[in-house]
Amino acid sequence: MKIVIAPDSFKESLTAQQVCLAVENGLKRVWPNAEYVSIPVADGGEGTMQALIDATSGEKIQVRVKDPRGKTVEARYGLLGDHRTAVIEVAEACGLHLVPTSERDTKSTSSFGVGQLIRHALDSGISRLIVGLGGSATTDGGSGMLAALGVKFLNEDGEEIEPCGASMLNVHQIVTSEFDARLAHCEIIVACDVDNPLCGDSGAAAFFGPQKGASSEDVLLLDKALYQFGQLTEKITQRSIIDSKGSGAAGGIGAAFLGYTNARLQSGIDVVLTMLDVETKMQGAHMVITGEGKLDQQTAHGKAPVGVANIAKKFDIPVVAVAGCTNDGYQVLYEHGIDAVFTCVPRAMSLSDALSEAETNLSNLSENIARTYQLASVN
Repeated sequence: MKIVIAPDSFKESLTAQQVCLAVENGLKRVWPNAEYVSIPVADGGEGTMQALIDATSGEKIQVRVKDPRGKTVEARYGLLGDHRTAVIEVAEACGLHLVPTSERDTKSTSSFGVGQLIRHALDSGISRLIVGLGGSATTDGGSGMLAALGVKFLNEDGEEIEPCGASMLNVHQIVTSEFDARLAHCEIIVACDVDNPLCGDSGAAAFFGPQKGASSEDVLLLDKALYQFGQLTEKITQRSIIDSKGSGAAGGIGAAFLGYTNARLQSGIDVVLTMLDVETKMQGAHMVITGEGKLDQQTAHGKAPVGVANIAKKFDIPVVAVAGCTNDGYQVLYEHGIDAVFTCVPRAMSLSDALSEAETNLSNLSENIARTYQLASVN
């Protein structure tokens, strides 16, 4: 019997690797001689770098970069086992978690640190770059990232402007003569799970700005600034970015990649599952177990469990999803390839207890899943 275990992490509790181990330990109490294939996965956001490093025997590279407010911090990117592919999560350098809630002001934050990570990776000799968008504290259109890679932003007097969200309103010229030429020869895959455009009611400022500290007045200012940046970019590059799907991701970093590089924007989970060669590893399996910390109707939109289930259904493999909890609407997952859903909390308990006991509870749940499967198989 072959069982594939391919979960995402249980946030604030277990890494995807720990989930795999807990599930396998529980199943082994019933099926000690089964073949187990563990594939820790991620959906293109948090955990993506670690999942790909683990799968390829890669390593983390630590770099000193500027955080969203210009302070020096330690950030990491992944150098995969082929030594030609780097994985960067933009949140490492410009993540919302780097700015205390009381100090969030997305008008003044910059994605400069992301560009520093990219430059360091290029210096390492990579020829392929995978970038996970999401969780940024910025709304600068990726201008900070571009500045770190050699692009200059000038005001009407020809003076250089330090890029941030609000300063794009004063940009009258974008100079790309010193833009890092190595990017033209680098395959760039951007993991992006939103289709928001750069500007407008569903754009980077209006849709994501408030969670980054933007007031209603800030949103209007930032949207104008992004439009200014977008118009100048379209004029220089002859590429449409303002209304392009995904250009509003990560405060407009998506637009910078679309406008100034040959990047492809792809679903984050599709990028990860392809890199991990999940389809090949799944062939011949009798059961697939996936899951994440919370399952609800949002799980059907680009999250790891449904991505895993979609592959399993190509081979008619039954799929079980495990979680710490479910929310209203999780039943929609039954329409997306998941055959059964189980939660691992065995009794009423506090959140802190549920998080700390997750490994034990998940192992016990997995044993019961195996026993239930055996009962269903009895003629």
